[in-house]
Amino acid sequence: MCADPNYLPYSNRAGEGFENEIANLVVKALGETVDYTWASYRGHGGFPQFLSSTLDAKRCDVVMDIPYGSREELTTRPYYISSYVFVFDKSKNYNITSMDSPVLKRLKVGFERDTPAEEALKIRGMIPGTGVAFDVSQNDGVSPATMLSALKNKQIDVVITWQPAIGAFLRTYPGLEVVAVPNERALGPPERFAFPMAMGVREGNEALRKRLDDVIEKQQAELTSILTEHGVILFAPRQEHK
Repeated sequence: MCADPNYLPYSNRAGEGFENEIANLVVKALGETVDYTWASYRGHGGFPQFLSSTLDAKRCDVVMDIPYGSREELTTRPYYISSYVFVFDKSKNYNITSMDSPVLKRLKVGFERDTPAEEALKIRGMIPGTGVAFDVSQNDGVSPATMLSALKNKQIDVVITWQPAIGAFLRTYPGLEVVAVPNERALGPPERFAFPMAMGVREGNEALRKRLDDVIEKQQAELTSILTEHGVILFAPRQEHK
């Protein structure tokens, strides 16, 4: 398995992330043992470079968490769907329901670079402007929890991020509201913020994908339980407006 050695809530060397627990479930079902290839998601080139230097280089056989249908690798059937979310102080009563909510233009909005959130803010003219970038994907000294800390300390007013990245940390922030970002916009083509997630193997490794698909089908309840225990909220995409 290819994994980041120090990037909770996904994985670490101590086996505390949800990817670690999913890997343990998978290898048990396959009658195998897990052997890790450690590499940072957050080096130069981000996740694509991580895949190139590990899975594609045949240093490992599988990654536990990749968008279903990725053009970079062969993916299994999806085993969960989650979403980008707005996170903000409940007491503020912000009426935030979509990327087109007018209040967003008056707030400091925290986001991660190279994500659908950044692109959506650019389209709406909030970058440069009210957007505040966090280089979570490029900086080992910054984690998804850093954005929640910035929100608590009032450096920003709202965070837009991938919910599984912060779910495990939200337990220590009971005063925060979490609202899924819908796949819709007031004008122009629709945007996508909810994604089905799968396991990934190298192109051509159909045999391993089939074995993993069988595990997902038989162990879906256990997979869902692991995700829930790590604070991952499972979403079904909202219907776009006609």
